[in-house]
Amino acid sequence: MEKRPLMEELKNRTGCEVLEAGSCPEGQAARVKIPLEKFLESASLLKNRGSFLLTMAAVDRRPIDGCFAIYPVFAVPADGLIIEIKTLLNPDCPTYPSLTPVVPSAHWLEREISDMFGITPQGHPDPRRLVLHPDWPPNVHPLRKDFDAGTTVLRVPGEMEFCPVEGEGIYRIPVGPVHAGIIEPGHFRFSAFGEDVINLQAQLFYTHRGIEKAAESKHFNHVALMAERVCGACSASHAVSYAQAVESLAGVEITATARYIRVILLEMERLYNHVGDIGNMCAGIGFSYAISRGAILKEKLMRMNMRLAGHRYLRGMVIPGGVRTGLKELPVIMSELAELESDLKRVTEVMLSSQALLDRMQTTGVLPLQAALDLGAVGPAARASGVDRDLRRDLPYAAYGELEFNVPVQEQGDVFCRLMQRIDECRESFGILRQAFERLPRGELAVSIPDLPPYRTSVGYTESARGANVHWIMSGPANTIYRYMVRSASHCNWPVVPLCVPGNIVPDFPLINKSFELCYACLDR
Repeated sequence: MEKRPLMEELKNRTGCEVLEAGSCPEGQAARVKIPLEKFLESASLLKNRGSFLLTMAAVDRRPIDGCFAIYPVFAVPADGLIIEIKTLLNPDCPTYPSLTPVVPSAHWLEREISDMFGITPQGHPDPRRLVLHPDWPPNVHPLRKDFDAGTTVLRVPGEMEFCPVEGEGIYRIPVGPVHAGIIEPGHFRFSAFGEDVINLQAQLFYTHRGIEKAAESKHFNHVALMAERVCGACSASHAVSYAQAVESLAGVEITATARYIRVILLEMERLYNHVGDIGNMCAGIGFSYAISRGAILKEKLMRMNMRLAGHRYLRGMVIPGGVRTGLKELPVIMSELAELESDLKRVTEVMLSSQALLDRMQTTGVLPLQAALDLGAVGPAARASGVDRDLRRDLPYAAYGELEFNVPVQEQGDVFCRLMQRIDECRESFGILRQAFERLPRGELAVSIPDLPPYRTSVGYTESARGANVHWIMSGPANTIYRYMVRSASHCNWPVVPLCVPGNIVPDFPLINKSFELCYACLDR
């Protein structure tokens, strides 16, 4: 029997109210209101139709209509569609049936919502705190509207909750949260038998900066400056994601020139991250040649960024409505990129000829395909485990729909596959940049953004070097932001790292960790 169109089936089975449906700059989007009693049924339907969870936001709507609300956002690549579900909750006892048993990738998002809003996901398999540490007092929820951002919160006694691992000969190895060198804080608790790791638990969220709270009531142009500072290494990706959310909400389409410039910025950012990560992965095995060569090539790319766009980290270029300025020295940069592509090929050939490298990386830190799918891993980490997903191809944005490129996929999911994934993706990025440089049209750089309709929602996304960065916004009055939610690629990938360590030895952890090359700051906004 032929399947009904997705939106028709959703409406018939759940009685949802279609709030908005139509096109957006990145494709087709629909926003529906689902009764609380049909919440899980709607999620199950979407999952069975091949969708995956992009993000999940919560909003304190009490100043608007006296309710709390949750907004899961699903991508349906087969239909080129993004569906946002809106479900209202009782303000006196805000609870809802947990999405995690149906869509496991919601597990951290729901725990974060519980911490920051006091909204309880009933039936969640792991209701422990996530973002708020044990010394944070109960019943104080920072993203509620009645919480003053300037409040001094008095701390209370509390200890970290770790799942016990017991047995003769098993001992614990605490690492962090303060580490040697220049690195952000994160605590890792190993349970080991000799050198063999039995279990690893990670406690993160030490670097909360309150970006989402600070964005409330700010003009959307002011928030754009905050968006590109969510992560230092993915500035362009976060800036484009936010700008696309604003543009979608405003119903504007940017110029072809701006779309191609954004592609160039995003691929230059991908390249310098991948090239640096290829070298950094070798730090876990002491392969000095690759470490130094990777650092040199990364530095060359960042100097190109400076000449091309005026900033090594590509800040200040992307604005809602397009880009701020044009690109410089394009012919010279194109020539230098061709030379750097040859240099990278020589470096990687030396690396892959090293039996010592292969011995340390192959079969180490395996992320199984099903675990990657269930927990919503994204980017190179997911594709190295066989997940054939890339938002540039599946839900094209900017000018990606007009360019030709392949999406490399590995199969084994080990450290070596994550290395090869980056090497293969670099090759594709060089090809994308050649096309974008050659096809870059002349024209206007930006269009004006009209007044935003208040209390409307929108989503923007990019495929960064680490994976999908998703920005969700809800507008307020007078062109302000009422709610801003960032779900970074690292937010998806950090939960899978502890799954890859048991069965390996303790000295392999730095290598496994570096093969994911995740960010702490954009995890904890």
